Amino acid sequence: MNTGDLKIEFPKGLLRPELFLGVASFITAQSVGVNLTEAGNPSGSHFSGNRYGRGEVGEFVLVEGQQSLLLGRINEVRMRDAERRSIQSNFDGLPDLDALGVIQLLGSVAMDDLRVVAGVECYPRLGDRIYAAPHRFIALLPELMEKGGQDDAPVLLVLGHTGKSSDSEVSIKPERLFGRHCAILGATGGGKSWTTARIIEQCVAHRSKLILLDATGEYRDFMGPHVKHLHLGDPVDVAADTAACLLPPTGFVETDFIALFEPSGKVQGPKLRAAIRSLRLAAINPELATEGIISKHNESREKVDAAEADPAIAARLDDPRELFDVKMLTRQIQQECVFPSGGSLKYPDFTVWGNPDEASYSFCLSMIVRINAVISSTAYACVFDKHDDVVNLTEAIDEFVTDGEQKLLRICLSGVSFEYHAREIVANVIGRQILGGARGGKFRDQPTVLLVDEAHNFLGRRIGSDDHSTQLDAFELIAKEGRKYGLNLCLASQRPRDITEGVLSQMGTLIVHRLTNDRDREVVERACGEIDRSASAFLPNLRPGEAAVIGTDFPIPLTLQVAKPGTKPRSGGPDYQKHWRQGS
Repeated sequence: MNTGDLKIEFPKGLLRPELFLGVASFITAQSVGVNLTEAGNPSGSHFSGNRYGRGEVGEFVLVEGQQSLLLGRINEVRMRDAERRSIQSNFDGLPDLDALGVIQLLGSVAMDDLRVVAGVECYPRLGDRIYAAPHRFIALLPELMEKGGQDDAPVLLVLGHTGKSSDSEVSIKPERLFGRHCAILGATGGGKSWTTARIIEQCVAHRSKLILLDATGEYRDFMGPHVKHLHLGDPVDVAADTAACLLPPTGFVETDFIALFEPSGKVQGPKLRAAIRSLRLAAINPELATEGIISKHNESREKVDAAEADPAIAARLDDPRELFDVKMLTRQIQQECVFPSGGSLKYPDFTVWGNPDEASYSFCLSMIVRINAVISSTAYACVFDKHDDVVNLTEAIDEFVTDGEQKLLRICLSGVSFEYHAREIVANVIGRQILGGARGGKFRDQPTVLLVDEAHNFLGRRIGSDDHSTQLDAFELIAKEGRKYGLNLCLASQRPRDITEGVLSQMGTLIVHRLTNDRDREVVERACGEIDRSASAFLPNLRPGEAAVIGTDFPIPLTLQVAKPGTKPRSGGPDYQKHWRQGS
């Protein structure tokens, strides 16, 4: 937006006499006191189709300084102690009421082009006049806070409004919303799901690329030729055009299997890793294998040792992404439980393996039982069961990225149970595969946003025993390095305290709905240095659907009412009146 546009928007200026509040009565480094001359009115006033409290807590105001305008927000209104008793139950207005308001200073407004920057350029003086800020001006804050000029026809996402009139719509560029990653936070019932749905439908209206990990299936009603639905497992509710898919074990790396099978003690971990290495060798050189495994009980070591000494093969054996047949693991572990040499104790023969080591095998029996249980579990049917007519998720993601017509790929995880940490591990594998595609340059010409619903279920998880624990860190890595590859992360969560602080601090934009838990608010305060306790004090009292937009690109917190999405998420609870009524 340029200066000419602003003159059209505000032909008579921002400081309207109809919106006058009062004058500055005291000034500190962070706040300004105002004598509220209109506080005696029993109600607010209306101007240009919007209501203005003209002295209500939460209202944005403009302070007319000597050198610049200052933007602030009223966070306290009180009367002087001597006059508190003048307010009685029959109070119907008092023109000369002596009320005092406290304004938190947020930023400075340039006189020439109305650019808004955080911080105080020049403090006001006693007696400077203070006005309510027009709703349209507040709605334009995302554009007025931009450092560079605007495009002639920019892509804008209309998220909501700051007032009741049509000219108070808040539009945000996608690069400002997602450019440094985004988090949508809020307690249950605060409107988090509706905000996510609104963002999705606004993005799909443009030539966007969104991959949605839908943890509960609540976004299954998004339909259209540009939307593709896939589901893993057996969800309770399936969208009309949803296709079942498999996540092939080829997408798993060694640490995933360590997390899956949770080896314990000093024996199980080394035997599991040795078995995986042997099965990789069997896949690389099938001539060394017998029925898919490397036999070692009293067998010659010559050919295997020679193959492992080959630098090219050795590099592949140490590659955690090298493929192997996971269903052969239990048989191979049995082969790994072997003495390292044949012959006798006095004359060992290191050209052959020795007899089976029954003691080691007995230590591994609990892990073998777990491996068999995991592979045969219904929780991992979407990984280890083979169906020729089911979509390969890895291939589907690649097709979505290259398909110029598709805009939204929804991957439903509601059919994947939490048994054996299935949902966390599967989501982590999907995230790592998407990050691998980003590192390979797939998203450079088509920026893609990965939306993770109920993100607290997937982030910051560590699985396994102390000796062999695994950190599920795919989404943390995307938060740290994804943006330079054209991959951005958007997290939605009702429990910010369960998201690691390192990840939340990487979120450049936070859309915060009502947060009633003190720990949740403290996490948000630490993650975003621009919001202090005065600003976060409003979070517990936000109305349903109302949110504060804060972050690196929004150093001045902006409160807006998010518009209702056209496609509403299925996030409602059970209807007790319908199902519990007698005779129904």
